[in-house]
Amino acid sequence: MPRLNVGKLLDKTAFHRSQTLGYRNGYAIVRRPTVGIGGDRLQFNQLSQAELDELANKAPVLTYGQPKQAPPADFIPAHVAFDKKVLKFDAYFQEDVPMSTEEHYRIRQVNIYYYLEDDSMSVIEPVVENSGIPQGKLIKRQRLAKNDRGDHYHWKDLNRGINITIYGKTFRIVDCDRFTQVFLESQGIELNPPEKMALDPYTELRKQPLRKYVTPSDFDQLKQFLTFDKQVLRFYAIWDDTDSMYGECRTYVIHYYLMDDTVEIREVHERNDGRDPFPLLMNRQRMPKVLVENAKNFPQCVLEISDQEVLEWFTAKDFIVGKSLTILGRTFFIYDCDPFTRRYYKEKFGIADLPRIDVSKQEPPPVKQELPPYNGYGLVEDSAQNCFALIPKAPKKDIIKMLVNDNKVLRYLAALESPIPEDKDRRFVFSYFLATDMISIFEPPVRNSGIIGGKYLGRTKVVKPYSTVDNPIYYGPSDFFIGAVIEVFGHRFIILDTDEYVLKYMESNAAQYSPEALASIQNHVQKREAPAPESESKQTEKDPGVQELEALIDTIQKQLKDHSCKENMHEAFQIYDKEASGYVDREMFFKICESLNVPIDDSLVKELIRLCSHGEGKINYYNFVRAFSN
Repeated sequence: MPRLNVGKLLDKTAFHRSQTLGYRNGYAIVRRPTVGIGGDRLQFNQLSQAELDELANKAPVLTYGQPKQAPPADFIPAHVAFDKKVLKFDAYFQEDVPMSTEEHYRIRQVNIYYYLEDDSMSVIEPVVENSGIPQGKLIKRQRLAKNDRGDHYHWKDLNRGINITIYGKTFRIVDCDRFTQVFLESQGIELNPPEKMALDPYTELRKQPLRKYVTPSDFDQLKQFLTFDKQVLRFYAIWDDTDSMYGECRTYVIHYYLMDDTVEIREVHERNDGRDPFPLLMNRQRMPKVLVENAKNFPQCVLEISDQEVLEWFTAKDFIVGKSLTILGRTFFIYDCDPFTRRYYKEKFGIADLPRIDVSKQEPPPVKQELPPYNGYGLVEDSAQNCFALIPKAPKKDIIKMLVNDNKVLRYLAALESPIPEDKDRRFVFSYFLATDMISIFEPPVRNSGIIGGKYLGRTKVVKPYSTVDNPIYYGPSDFFIGAVIEVFGHRFIILDTDEYVLKYMESNAAQYSPEALASIQNHVQKREAPAPESESKQTEKDPGVQELEALIDTIQKQLKDHSCKENMHEAFQIYDKEASGYVDREMFFKICESLNVPIDDSLVKELIRLCSHGEGKINYYNFVRAFSN
């Protein structure tokens, strides 16, 4: 055993252990102790250079074991990897035509499709209209044999500029699409340059213009038939028979066939017109214009009119837009034609201007739909729905507004402005619902007050007093602030206080409110935060001047209750009270009273003005207005 150095132990003065916990960049780390108790250096915790080299050369296998091999890649079958991937090649083959003097061989263009998912192939020839050759799918999808040994064609065997033989037919591959080119190049196949598609000589010969034969210029029916075949002049006409009993104006379409100078008249049917759907009023035939004298009594209903009975037939120059013509006893007025007819008249007769004539009847002006007067039940919008449809539907609501403002209610404390003394102490809670712009009023019940509290007004929209019935204007959030007067169905309320949510809503939506409304809220908050001392409030209750003012207000209300003063006296003073302090200048006060016909010369009113005066130049109009609130 090692011997203890007793003398050295006696000389030690510090016996604490060394610190092994430290902090680096805010993180706690553990470190090996380098000194022991008393500060002696520890030798067994220090590694030599040989031990450090041995640790550096140690393999992690000894510590962590053999590493795990990565799992092999999942096997993906060909029908999944190459699903819906098809190589397309443009090719052609030559077909002999032994029994024809105009062609000896024929070039037929085809598309060769190679399906990568199962190495099958198909050959399809594009269908050419009126070719007379069975076209389409020449070889259905299958694996095609390459030689007699049973080998099949692979995509490595296909390239541009090569010949492949399929069932005895040799196909020349000239080109491929972009996907095929990229796929083959990605697989390391060098593609040959593309070639031009071979053209069929007989098809190219048919594309050349035919020989032109010049016939004599003398008029004959064959030339007219060949020149004007399928050329028809179309005119739009009306037959106005309104002068006769039960007559009406009906529309027709007149066709003039240039190939044989025949005329056809078609009737234009409208839906649900109550007439039999006969397509033709007059069948296609030559129409006589002038008859001979002896042919007037000719039985036309039995025999056909020949050239011997007719002096002149209707021709194209007789049909002019804007003129009337009589056909078989009916007078037709032509009011329009189609663009081909306009071009024909311009080239043939030099008539360039054939404007459309408006023959439509002027409809009477629509009758203005006026809503019946509002009966006072429900909302105006709900009542108006009974006039728009047989089965009324509810008015459309602003769904976005209802979702955004759901469960958001602004609450205000209000007092009833009434000359009745019992109503002065009544308080009401206004609830404004932002989702529907509706207002409800609740009166908190007061014990032994003699008034039954509870719901004073259910949810409804309240119309402003100065709005009309046809265009109602409802109260909005901007109309509610401290000191505002709200008139609800003839009852006037004064807003006295708000809750905390209203203050937050006004701060976040300050743009909706006027500066006066914001100032009234700020003054109210300042007064609430700085309450009056208790001694001063007790002194006010015992002040005889207040009792004298209340008695004078009651006297004026009784004596001047029939005086013709304006009802909006409170609003008139608020216009000039920008700070909502309740005071106005003395000069401005008398001007407002004069405009409202207030009897300021009365002795009681003079005494009221004296009691409401504050200092030299200010008058408290709140108490003054209370005397005329009836």
